Amino acid sequence: MCYGCGVISAEKFRVRVTGEDIGMRLDQFLAARVPDLSRRKARVLLEIGGVFVDRARVKVASRKVKEGQLVEVVRGGALDRATKKTGKTARARDAAKLPEHTLLFEDEEILVVAKPAGLLTAPTPESDRGNLADLLARERGIRIFVAHRIDLDTSGILVFAKTEEANRELSHTFKEHAIERKYLAVVDGSWPDDLVRIDEDVGSKSALSHFAVVERLGERATLLEVRLETGRTHQIRIHAAGVGHPVLGDKQYGRVSDLAPPRMALHAKHLSFDHPMSGEARSFDCPLPGDLDTWLSSLRSTI
Repeated sequence: MCYGCGVISAEKFRVRVTGEDIGMRLDQFLAARVPDLSRRKARVLLEIGGVFVDRARVKVASRKVKEGQLVEVVRGGALDRATKKTGKTARARDAAKLPEHTLLFEDEEILVVAKPAGLLTAPTPESDRGNLADLLARERGIRIFVAHRIDLDTSGILVFAKTEEANRELSHTFKEHAIERKYLAVVDGSWPDDLVRIDEDVGSKSALSHFAVVERLGERATLLEVRLETGRTHQIRIHAAGVGHPVLGDKQYGRVSDLAPPRMALHAKHLSFDHPMSGEARSFDCPLPGDLDTWLSSLRSTI
């Protein structure tokens, strides 16, 4: 399941190993066969997890390619963000530059975290490093299970599982929509008072969102609270844009605005659910982070 997940689009290349390639190291093969990819960049791409051989992720630069193998390369924002040096030290330095997350709750079964904007929730085809799930796993030395996701440029609350059993139960909870999720969104224009529900399919799947006006910023923008009953990819963004009031700062579904938020004005502010193992009711809230709060205060003073 993917609740509002999103990453910068990546380029994908597929190259079949031929007889003339036999005996080449994987980094040499990549540099020779993938456009605009030097051998050094190839090694960085391997280290961050953007290379697959016969659909299995491979990170060993010295591995020899074999005739007939299918080599797939996924190149995008992760490579651009990575230090153009190879080795564990370089990757540790990359991790140190990532936005910091805030731990809201942890026990033996689950983790609840406030994700900052600019940090991926989970691994992607272009990289299995530099994401929140990977950071949490490295901090604890255990496997972390991803229960749901939010966009790269969206901040807010996420819950992760620490055990397979907890992951199964959390997955069931999300599948049954037995979880309450609320977002804050600043949208373009004046949202109609009577538009409190949008029930429109997203990606050929049913999608239901509930909207409530929190604050009107003149006729230029509206602060909304959005409650999700389903959690389709980009659901809030698609629903808001579909009625002519896209989320401000949304580069994919929105439009250019001189109100210019520091990033997409979307924040997952509330999450409540029954603990997957104990059954105890749990509720978590996360206020609007400083970047959006400061921008919103400035907006109030000028409109």
